[in-house]
Amino acid sequence: MTDFERKVYQIIVNMHLYGKNPTLNDLKRKTGKSEKTIRAAVKSLMINGELKWDKGKRIWIV
Repeated sequence: MTDFERKVYQIIVNMHLYGKNPTLNDLKRKTGKSEKTIRAAVKSLMINGELKWDKGKRIWIV
């Protein structure tokens, strides 16, 4: 896991603990990175099994 992937993962986990689901705009604001960079990091986290997306409930499973 790269430093940026770890940062995105930690943001998602922290927001999940408070019952919130981070949007792409939340991640852009908190990381200062582009949409393309964030999507690549999230995709990598999903491939590695760190994150899962529940389509029915529309929430992250960490």
